[in-house]
Amino acid sequence: MNTLEIENLSKTYPNGVQALNHISLKISNGMFGLLGPNGAGKSSLIRTIATLQEPSSGSLYFNGNNVLEQPQKIRNQLGYLPQEFGVYPKISAEKLLDHIAVLKGITDKKIRKEQVEALLYQTNLYQHRKKSAHTFSGGMLQRFGIAQALLGNPQIIIADEPTAGLDPEERNRFLNLLSEIGENIIVILSTHIVEDVRDLCSDMAILGAGRIIIQGNPSELTQTLSGRIWSKIVSKKQIPNYTSAFKVLSTKLFSGKTQIQVLADSRPESGFEKVKPDLESLYFSSLLG
Repeated sequence: MNTLEIENLSKTYPNGVQALNHISLKISNGMFGLLGPNGAGKSSLIRTIATLQEPSSGSLYFNGNNVLEQPQKIRNQLGYLPQEFGVYPKISAEKLLDHIAVLKGITDKKIRKEQVEALLYQTNLYQHRKKSAHTFSGGMLQRFGIAQALLGNPQIIIADEPTAGLDPEERNRFLNLLSEIGENIIVILSTHIVEDVRDLCSDMAILGAGRIIIQGNPSELTQTLSGRIWSKIVSKKQIPNYTSAFKVLSTKLFSGKTQIQVLADSRPESGFEKVKPDLESLYFSSLLG
């Protein structure tokens, strides 16, 4: 069982921006969702975990090893899929994956060939192996990104906003792939897309303004809002009045009208109907404070 322990981690950049404020988390095998809006500190946290930057204070342990003192201990076991990554324009996906394997220290040619072929099959890219990765669609490129991240049999994978911009079919294919991978290792899924965490993760944390607002099992956390989420169809011009009077979690267009969701211990006013809470309700109520 792999474990990642983060204790009181803080990061303040030279310009004075405090991106992380005493973050503490314990993560073990499986899919872990790191959910938060843009600017919440997600990228700063995963860059710190990946040893791409040092924290201002705090500690980080992977399988009992002090990562800040011995960063190579996690680098040797890490697969990283950044939000954006480039590929060489005139090299096939197969050759590029082989080249990355060499950079990762897989020097045995036979072992390297076996890993590259297996990963191309696993990511459903084998039939495209002779094509330049530069020509791949967004979804194919993300699957290639997972293939390169899995080289060397890592024990922790970090994926930063991996489904942003993917169409629904590619998103499902990519998430299914992540789910298979996450059965025996740690997979940290950093995203602002609630559905990605809802569909995949058994453990999660919501990050806001550099702090952990809430952590736990998505279903169990959602149940804490049971009986407190109310919905009503209103006209668009009424929204400012409701926003000032109640804790409005979200507004959605519904058959040409606007459906609002409100957090309240009892019916806010006539016309409101109680609805079953979901992870989106939890997300917005957590950020609302």
